[in-house]
Amino acid sequence: MARLTLGERWWRRLAMAPGTPLPQRRLFLLPTRFGLGWAVLVLLLLLFGINYQNTLAYVLAFWLFGLGVVALLRAWRNLLGVTPTLRLPQEVFAGGEARLGVVLAGGRPRTALELHGGGVSARLDLPEGQGEAVLALPAPRRGEQPLPRLRLETRWPLGLVRALAWLQSDERLLVYPRPLEEDEPEHRHAGAGLEATDFAGLRRAEPGDSPARLAWKQWSRTGVLAAKAFSLPPRQQLWLDYDACRGDPERRLSLLCARVLAHHRAGDRYGLRLPGVTLPQGEGPHQRRVALEALARFSPSGDRGAES
Repeated sequence: MARLTLGERWWRRLAMAPGTPLPQRRLFLLPTRFGLGWAVLVLLLLLFGINYQNTLAYVLAFWLFGLGVVALLRAWRNLLGVTPTLRLPQEVFAGGEARLGVVLAGGRPRTALELHGGGVSARLDLPEGQGEAVLALPAPRRGEQPLPRLRLETRWPLGLVRALAWLQSDERLLVYPRPLEEDEPEHRHAGAGLEATDFAGLRRAEPGDSPARLAWKQWSRTGVLAAKAFSLPPRQQLWLDYDACRGDPERRLSLLCARVLAHHRAGDRYGLRLPGVTLPQGEGPHQRRVALEALARFSPSGDRGAES
């Protein structure tokens, strides 16, 4: 196991795992620019009152100071005890977005909570003590990816301070290859069961559908994106072979990903052959999931990236 750097050890001490209420020792209070200006104003009023023995300056300075202390305590209490829970997306394809759900349970109403992580942000209120925010994280490449460190914070009620906590999960996000539609006729012929014959109707569009198969006129009329379905030879039994594909490793995996999706929709029995990995023939949602996971974890360098 690789040794953690000093910075990583420091972050592990600061951050906490989702699933437990935020304790006092993991909450941090940092002044905002507005809060610093507020403090300077209080100090100037106090100095003015001391220098000129001005009672009104004293009253205003201590009133602003007391208001700042109340705002600090309210911001701290607004975040204390919130329980964050992560909800991982079911399927993520490279080049798309991973919609990470963060469920926040506060036990009582909370106001103006903010989530930041992975370059995206979300804001939500908990009027009934519970709510969910969705972070659309970019997924530029396939494979297992660590979840970004999340920052949960609030500036409520006056924006003088930021009460914040860091969240770090050990769970990893599995990103499938980006489906790539085949253009060469020989590839279409090699994937028996993909040849379209008669038009059979419309179905809901799915990731990996060719733009040529989408019913654009239907979409313009109803606003629902559908794909054209054609009658296909039923229950083809075939093998999807990495060595039979052309191009660089990532393109081959993208082609195989598109074939897995197409054969699953057609109800075919198919197996998958990768260097060092053989997935027996099967069908159904389980076969689809196992095949996509094998493609996502596969290492072109020859290391075994998935279990058959």
